Amino acid sequence: MRAGLVAFPFLCPLVAGPSVQAWQLFATWACLAALLLAIPPGAPTRGIWAWLATGMAVVVLSSNGSPALWLPVVVVLGAIAAAACVGAGITRGGPSAAAVLATGILAAGLVSAVLGLLQYYGLAEPLVPWTTTPALGQAYGNLRQRNQFATLISMALVAALWIHAAQPSLQIRRWLVAAALLLLVAAAASTSRTGLLQLLSIVGAATLIAWRERRAGHGEGKGSHLHFALPPPLVLLAMIPIYFAIAWVLPQLTASEVEGMMRRLQEGAPGDHTRVILWRNVLTLIAEHPWTGRGWGELAFAHYSTLYSGPRFPEILDNAHNLPLHLAVELGIPASVLICGGFSWMVLAAQPWRERDPARLMAWGMLGAIVLHSLLEYPLWYGPFQLVFGLCLGMLWPARVVSSRQRLKARWLNAPVLPAVAATALAIVVGYATWDYIRISQIYLPRDERLPAYEDDTLAKAKKSWLFARQVGFAELTLTRVTAANAAEMHSLAARTLHFSPEPRVIVKLIESAELTGRDQEAWEQAERFRIAFPAEYERWLRGQPVDARSP
Repeated sequence: MRAGLVAFPFLCPLVAGPSVQAWQLFATWACLAALLLAIPPGAPTRGIWAWLATGMAVVVLSSNGSPALWLPVVVVLGAIAAAACVGAGITRGGPSAAAVLATGILAAGLVSAVLGLLQYYGLAEPLVPWTTTPALGQAYGNLRQRNQFATLISMALVAALWIHAAQPSLQIRRWLVAAALLLLVAAAASTSRTGLLQLLSIVGAATLIAWRERRAGHGEGKGSHLHFALPPPLVLLAMIPIYFAIAWVLPQLTASEVEGMMRRLQEGAPGDHTRVILWRNVLTLIAEHPWTGRGWGELAFAHYSTLYSGPRFPEILDNAHNLPLHLAVELGIPASVLICGGFSWMVLAAQPWRERDPARLMAWGMLGAIVLHSLLEYPLWYGPFQLVFGLCLGMLWPARVVSSRQRLKARWLNAPVLPAVAATALAIVVGYATWDYIRISQIYLPRDERLPAYEDDTLAKAKKSWLFARQVGFAELTLTRVTAANAAEMHSLAARTLHFSPEPRVIVKLIESAELTGRDQEAWEQAERFRIAFPAEYERWLRGQPVDARSP
């Protein structure tokens, strides 16, 4: 059951409303609340508390007092802190408790691998709505991004190695060989270059540990280290050529031509969609506001409103696809150095290269996969990876109780009532956020699909939300026609919404309302930015065509 609570956030099939990750996040928090009751929590070290509190403070200070911006981040960091307490509790439970994380991640990885392969070959249709049906040659399980799928597969491979080390049973190890092969096939099907980097890192680290283990065993005599026996180094290294062989074979077995891993490695990202251009644009934005940043959640608006001297990343850029750069552009370089430097200092002080404990090695491996992914994208914006990240923090940096006073304090902190209170508080947050999200989601549905209580005056009822006020404002803007009578109100709403989602539908409403209120210079400036940021949509707008197929 406890392993299932770890696995379910990665497998949650629910998607509805304006945010694709909302239901997954609610499911993660619900599972975390149950884990607080199922595993007696401990306390992470003070450094973890200070690090998370620093992140909260910096985001609050950079959000200009807007709860809609800072409150979600504070709740997420609080949930990571709660997960760290569960992780600290896992360290006190020994191998059986560590098996909760390993079994949960391995189960999620294997189920996702099967779903991903069905998707890759276009065979997932019978499983809808329990999964999705992407285009042929796409595999991502229920995570809806191939890099997230690949990171889960990488963490599952780490879990399989830990189980192999912890279980001397020959039969179990044979099953793990089959599981590892399935994970390799899924990793190749993901066509994720991030996943390939993770695989190379995992194989390299595991090979080094296996070599070190056997070297120590030869020195101490036969039969030593049987409790932590990885496969032979050559077997581990063989995973790399096997991966590339699978990556070559998979596309050959499809009914039509698909983009395989070998092709992605040869061709790279298409056109101007490369991370090099993206990061160059972000560095330009950082150089303009190096000390205080643009403000939390302002990257998309900053990217849209900036005219670059060189190539421009053509999509809505709401994340820098690199955590240190993202923190620097939105919070400023000092804040990014403080947060990322603080984490790096904790890692270096822990000296993971000297680690010998199997459970901690597993936690380092999973944490490393998430950190590597965070240097190329943003997995920590999604609930399942927040959960595992927090669990690993607690497992790697648990508080050390040494004095009698600290023991008394620890007994007080670990009283059964405190986990119950924390779980109840988290359940209340999940319950309210879920109800509020269901309410505001009605405006995004056709009238005949809405709940009976929201069939009429839906927008007026949704406006009562304060958690999702920005999503409601976006819906109001896109559903309301700009007229001379409402031009002033619509201009104000469009200007605010542009900071939330600077997309063509919003820009057009801003231009139209600016023209009707006599702001001709602003309308011209916005039209020029529109032309540069979204040239294809701009041309459709000039021809009088809808700028977005989803426009009402």
